[in-house]
Amino acid sequence: MITAIVLIKTSVDRIPEIAESIAALDSVSEVFSVTGTYDLIAMVRVKAHDDLADVIPGMISKIPGVEGTDTHVAFRTYSQHDLEAAFAIGLDN
Repeated sequence: MITAIVLIKTSVDRIPEIAESIAALDSVSEVFSVTGTYDLIAMVRVKAHDDLADVIPGMISKIPGVEGTDTHVAFRTYSQHDLEAAFAIGLDN
Protein backbone atom coordinates (compact mmCIF):
# COMPACT_ATOMS: atom_id res chain seq x y z
CA MET A 1 0.00 0.00 0.00
CA ILE A 2 1.34 3.42 -1.02
CA THR A 3 0.39 6.38 1.19
CA ALA A 4 0.61 9.94 -0.09
CA ILE A 5 0.00 13.10 1.88
CA VAL A 6 -1.49 15.68 -0.46
CA LEU A 7 -1.37 19.35 0.54
CA ILE A 8 -4.10 21.22 -1.32
CA LYS A 9 -4.70 24.91 -2.05
CA THR A 10 -8.33 25.75 -2.76
CA SER A 11 -10.74 28.60 -3.25
CA VAL A 12 -11.21 29.59 0.39
CA ASP A 13 -14.91 30.30 -0.04
CA ARG A 14 -15.53 26.68 -1.12
CA ILE A 15 -13.36 24.68 1.32
CA PRO A 16 -16.18 22.54 2.80
CA GLU A 17 -17.61 21.54 -0.60
CA ILE A 18 -14.16 20.81 -2.03
CA ALA A 19 -13.19 18.77 1.04
CA GLU A 20 -16.36 16.69 0.71
CA SER A 21 -15.71 16.06 -2.99
CA ILE A 22 -12.16 14.92 -2.25
CA ALA A 23 -13.25 12.76 0.69
CA ALA A 24 -15.76 10.98 -1.57
CA LEU A 25 -12.96 9.59 -3.77
CA ASP A 26 -12.28 5.89 -3.19
CA SER A 27 -8.52 6.26 -2.64
CA VAL A 28 -8.86 9.09 -0.12
CA SER A 29 -9.06 7.94 3.50
CA GLU A 30 -9.18 11.34 5.25
CA VAL A 31 -9.35 15.02 4.44
CA PHE A 32 -8.39 17.67 7.00
CA SER A 33 -8.99 21.41 6.82
CA VAL A 34 -5.88 23.08 8.22
CA THR A 35 -4.28 26.42 8.96
CA GLY A 36 -1.20 27.67 7.16
CA THR A 37 -0.13 27.81 3.54
CA TYR A 38 -2.51 25.05 2.43
CA ASP A 39 -6.23 24.75 2.99
CA LEU A 40 -6.69 20.97 3.00
CA ILE A 41 -4.61 17.85 3.56
CA ALA A 42 -5.75 14.58 2.03
CA MET A 43 -4.45 11.12 2.87
CA VAL A 44 -4.37 9.04 -0.31
CA ARG A 45 -3.81 5.29 -0.20
CA VAL A 46 -3.31 3.29 -3.40
CA LYS A 47 -1.89 -0.11 -4.36
CA ALA A 48 0.82 1.11 -6.75
CA HIS A 49 2.77 4.29 -7.46
CA ASP A 50 1.20 4.56 -10.92
CA ASP A 51 -2.23 4.81 -9.26
CA LEU A 52 -1.19 8.13 -7.68
CA ALA A 53 -1.34 9.74 -11.13
CA ASP A 54 -4.92 8.56 -11.54
CA VAL A 55 -5.97 10.00 -8.18
CA ILE A 56 -4.01 13.22 -7.69
CA PRO A 57 -3.72 14.93 -11.09
CA GLY A 58 -6.47 12.74 -12.55
CA MET A 59 -9.16 13.38 -9.93
CA ILE A 60 -8.22 15.72 -7.07
CA SER A 61 -6.69 18.43 -9.25
CA LYS A 62 -9.74 18.39 -11.53
CA ILE A 63 -12.23 19.16 -8.76
CA PRO A 64 -13.55 22.70 -9.29
CA GLY A 65 -11.92 25.05 -6.78
CA VAL A 66 -8.69 23.07 -6.34
CA GLU A 67 -5.94 25.53 -7.20
CA GLY A 68 -2.86 23.38 -6.62
CA THR A 69 -1.40 20.37 -4.84
CA ASP A 70 1.90 19.37 -3.26
CA THR A 71 2.31 15.62 -2.81
CA HIS A 72 4.53 13.77 -0.33
CA VAL A 73 4.89 9.99 -0.60
CA ALA A 74 5.38 8.19 2.73
CA PHE A 75 8.26 5.72 3.06
CA ARG A 76 7.28 4.22 6.40
CA THR A 77 4.53 4.68 8.98
CA TYR A 78 5.26 5.31 12.65
CA SER A 79 2.01 5.57 14.54
CA GLN A 80 1.15 4.84 18.14
CA HIS A 81 -1.49 2.39 16.92
CA ASP A 82 1.09 0.42 14.89
CA LEU A 83 3.61 0.40 17.73
CA GLU A 84 1.05 -0.87 20.25
CA ALA A 85 0.01 -3.66 17.89
CA ALA A 86 3.62 -4.71 17.29
CA PHE A 87 4.46 -4.88 21.00
CA ALA A 88 1.21 -6.68 21.82
CA ILE A 89 2.06 -9.66 19.60
CA GLY A 90 2.24 -12.82 21.70
CA LEU A 91 0.98 -11.15 24.87
CA ASP A 92 -2.52 -12.61 24.70
CA ASN A 93 -3.15 -15.24 27.37
